[in-house]
This record gives sequence, structure tokens and C-alpha cells, in this order.
Amino acid sequence: MQKNTSWSKVSKWYNKTVGEKGSFFHQEVILPHTLRLLNMRPDDRILDLGCGQGVLARTIPPVREYLGIDLSIELIEEARKMDTNPSHKFAVADVSKTLPIRTGGFSKAAIILALQNIKNQFAVIKNVSTFLEKNGELIIVLNHPVFRIPKHADWGVDRVRRVQYRKVDSYMSPLEIGIDSSPFDHKNNQKTWSYHYPLSSYSEMLLDNGMVIKKIEEWISPKRSEGGLAEIEDKARREFPMFMAIVARKT
Repeated sequence: MQKNTSWSKVSKWYNKTVGEKGSFFHQEVILPHTLRLLNMRPDDRILDLGCGQGVLARTIPPVREYLGIDLSIELIEEARKMDTNPSHKFAVADVSKTLPIRTGGFSKAAIILALQNIKNQFAVIKNVSTFLEKNGELIIVLNHPVFRIPKHADWGVDRVRRVQYRKVDSYMSPLEIGIDSSPFDHKNNQKTWSYHYPLSSYSEMLLDNGMVIKKIEEWISPKRSEGGLAEIEDKARREFPMFMAIVARKT
């Protein structure tokens, strides 16, 4: 049975969490770095797959065209409410299937914290490659696929050595992981899905769709701890990145 990976059922929670300007990590890490990597020009045409409620669209500089696509009707409705730029368009569609796009030629594409919630990630990359122009670039942002695997990676503390470390119990195997939105509230709990793949799988997906990796960046959390373990917790944040970004170019 195919699982419904749309975030419509948690759209209210997600929209409240992200808000108009983005969550803490959007504002402090994801959006500034993504904008730097996209390096947009006024004549760029931007394709944003899994755009959610349009937080990237609201932060980009003026471009010729922006198209954001997401499976959630509710999130797209929020995106349209919060973005009145006439060059920005939004559409409802499954980004792993046929897209509602008449012509390609997009110069830049982005998939921001969305690919990890889609089962058929290969099909998403194929869609990007189909609609990107030659030498067009794709930026993928993920929860780090080594250190941030839901339910399979966690913190550990060695109090003798005063070291905090990451415990990873699975990595190479593809994983389908159910995530509870409210694990202690059975009445209102909704389940979303996360799909883990190792780094080599992303390399293969891109190469098989005519794209080459130009750059990989790993982004750490800027948060700081207080209390007796603050020093080792802050050091661990600097050592274990929270997010990974892949910049790929269509050949």
C-alpha cells in the first residue's frame, strides 16, 4: 500500500512552526546559505520543488520567474496568501510524478528539506533534470543523512572523557521511518514519513539523471547551551553538522 506523504494533515502545525519568515534554523542557517549557493540573478527562472508554504519564495531577490510546487493544497494556499509577487507562481502536484509545467529552461532549482520526505526521490531528481536548462544548477538541502537519521541517530555522552558524540545504528540501508507529530497526544497525532538514503545513493540519482555534483556543504547548528555540559555540547554541535547541502549541475 502506497503511503500518503503529503504534509496536508500537519499543515497547520507546519505553517505555525515555519511562519512567514521561517523557523530559527531557516532564518539562521538554511535560508542564508541557500541564497548564497543559489546566487540568483534578475534573469533567473527558479523551480522550487516541495516548496511547502513558500518560505524560500519570500526571501529570494527579484527574479524573472519563480515556480513553487507542493503536494499539500493547504500549504500552497498559505504560500499564495503570503506572497503577492506577480512573478511568483505556485502549483499543487506530486513532485515525483508528472509536473504541471509546459516549458523547461529553469536556470536554478531548489529542494529544501523536502526530498527526505518523498519516497521516490529518483523521480524527483529526474523531474529537475528534465526542466533545468543545460548547466542549470540544483541545490538540495537535507537533514544530514549520516548524523541526523530519525530514530537511528542520537546523542551520547561520555562523562569520564567529557565528550558528547553521535550514535548511529543504521546508515547504508534505505529506511522508511514513520514520524509522529504528537507522540503523547494520541487524539491529535498524525504520522509523516521520512526516507533515508546513504550519500552514495544521492550521487547515483544525480549522475543517472545527467547531473554532476559541484559542491557539498555541511552546516552546523549555531545554538549554544547553558549549564554544566555546555562546553561539550557546544563542541559536539561544531563537530556534527545538522544539515547537508548538495549543489549539482546539469551537464
